[in-house]
Amino acid sequence: HLRSMRTPTAMIVGLVLCPCGLLLTLTGTLAPSWRQVSLIPDQSMDVVLEQGIWDICRERQSTHDRLCGQADELGYFEQVPVRVAQGLMPSSLVLTLLGLVVAALGVRCWQHEPRHLLAGVAGLVLFFSGLMSLVPSSWYTHELWALPSPSGSTLVVGYSLVLSYLGSCLEILGGLALTLSFHHCCKER
Repeated sequence: HLRSMRTPTAMIVGLVLCPCGLLLTLTGTLAPSWRQVSLIPDQSMDVVLEQGIWDICRERQSTHDRLCGQADELGYFEQVPVRVAQGLMPSSLVLTLLGLVVAALGVRCWQHEPRHLLAGVAGLVLFFSGLMSLVPSSWYTHELWALPSPSGSTLVVGYSLVLSYLGSCLEILGGLALTLSFHHCCKER
């Protein structure tokens, strides 16, 4: 009887990885550093532009003076990978929250036995939310050097893009772990 009171390991793994993925994806979505543009011609050597999916910031690295809300003179925000990221990243965050609520209800909340079917459905939702944030991150990375930038400048991947990748992967892995609940559900039938 004690064995049935334990939460399955796959469910615990899913409930640990997915909130971590949510936090990383949220930070990656909001922080303005998907790409860093440095060594900009006609600018000081220590000026860096940080471009995100919502904002462009200009930072002087020697003094750490940072000014966000920079004008988009090159049409960066009109590019398709940026527009897709603006749509899919927030949608992924909402879907992740929904999946976590369903997972919390399915894993054990207020009952002796987990609801394996509900946990499995939550796993599918979380898996797809991870894919929804992985697609724009991957596409943006693929187009990183094709997106408009001052000619002669140096382009580098920003930390927000890396966090979005990591968050997406954690959500996918956590979602897959929760979908293993379907196996237990099928065994019962």
